[in-house]
Amino acid sequence: MLGKKLKQAHFCTILTLIVSVSICAKLHAAPDRAGLAKTYIPKFEKILTENIAWFWYSKSLDRTNGGYTINFGPDGGLKGEGTKMIVSQARTVWLFSRLARAGYGGDEYIEAADLGYRFLKEKMWDSKNGGFYWEVDATGDKKLKARKHLYGQAFALYAMSEFYLASGRKDVLDFAVRFFNLLEAKSHDKTYGGYVEFFNEDWTSVAAGESSYMGAEPDLKLMNTHLHLLEAMTTFYRASKLPLARVRLLELIDIESNTVVRKNIGACTDKYDRDWTPRLAGDYARVSYGHDIENVWLLMDACDAAGVSNHPFVDLYRTLFDYSLKYGCDDANGGFYDSGPFNQPADRRSKIWWVQTEAIVSALYMNRMTQDSKYLAIFEKTSDFIEKNMVDSDSGEWHAEITPDGTSRGDKANAWKAGYHNGRSMIECLQILKQWED
Repeated sequence: MLGKKLKQAHFCTILTLIVSVSICAKLHAAPDRAGLAKTYIPKFEKILTENIAWFWYSKSLDRTNGGYTINFGPDGGLKGEGTKMIVSQARTVWLFSRLARAGYGGDEYIEAADLGYRFLKEKMWDSKNGGFYWEVDATGDKKLKARKHLYGQAFALYAMSEFYLASGRKDVLDFAVRFFNLLEAKSHDKTYGGYVEFFNEDWTSVAAGESSYMGAEPDLKLMNTHLHLLEAMTTFYRASKLPLARVRLLELIDIESNTVVRKNIGACTDKYDRDWTPRLAGDYARVSYGHDIENVWLLMDACDAAGVSNHPFVDLYRTLFDYSLKYGCDDANGGFYDSGPFNQPADRRSKIWWVQTEAIVSALYMNRMTQDSKYLAIFEKTSDFIEKNMVDSDSGEWHAEITPDGTSRGDKANAWKAGYHNGRSMIECLQILKQWED
């Protein structure tokens, strides 16, 4: 009898120890939401206002020609007037608009957004054929690349929609609706779904054998392009409430949650024939961790805008995020690598600025959706990597890339690097963290 009691006591002691260790492990392994909010709200607000917004507002406004000068070297110094490309010009219109709407600036940012909006409308808009030129010179008078690519058109729609939401100007919304209708007529693929991406200046088909402005064959569809069409359509639908915009948004949700996902891998690929047959030969058999992680939270936001429940997609969200976490995350030092072949560790191991920004937003969205504390730990570790390695507190903005040996390199601003990814990331994260502040 005594032996039985001793065994029971011993079992209870072990059980108590197991429970205690488990609780302690959870407490020490993952931060709580309120604690993260207290730590990162002041950090992110400082980065957003004093590092990102300061850089772009003080350096990029082209008061002479209109639009923005986006050509600064690693130390933030001007490299010349440069050219003006639709993607980064539109992204900067979006940035100033979003800063104003989020309450991080007032009339000065609306005016800065208007400077870029007028340049898009007066200098980059094709008044004869409609749509935006890909690239012009600094004045906007010389058309350097006049063909139309839906990647650039998507960011123009995104910028105009956000500018309307920030300014309330009906003329801006009217122009955005007119542009949406043009894209519907010229590029929506009514046979196979999604959008045909690359056109001549007059919206005719580009001859086979040429390369698009995105470096692909002219008739291919890209996961990347449709990802940003999803983002643009989300904001355009919020601005316009057009029924057809919601139909297109739902179609893009289908594409980004199903069509571009390789189910046997648990990750997305980028290149497709017009009928959505995947191209997987050679270097196309590769996963971009940043795009997959970005896809997760952009899908969540799109579903919210469309009034669609995210719950049926949670398994997909976990699958995409966890694949990138398994193969693309630097467990030792923090941060996410660029890309890698299927089911293998990353072989392109530089850490690009925009990939890190998507990781922290997506991690907060995932925790909010699933309550899984591992995503808070990922947010914390990646945010600390960003603060330590990416943010340039001396010259402003973020370093473009951290090489595998820890060296920072790359321009602060060029045709492909504006304040959109990191500015958007700070604003999105701050919105969630402030919800958790109390």
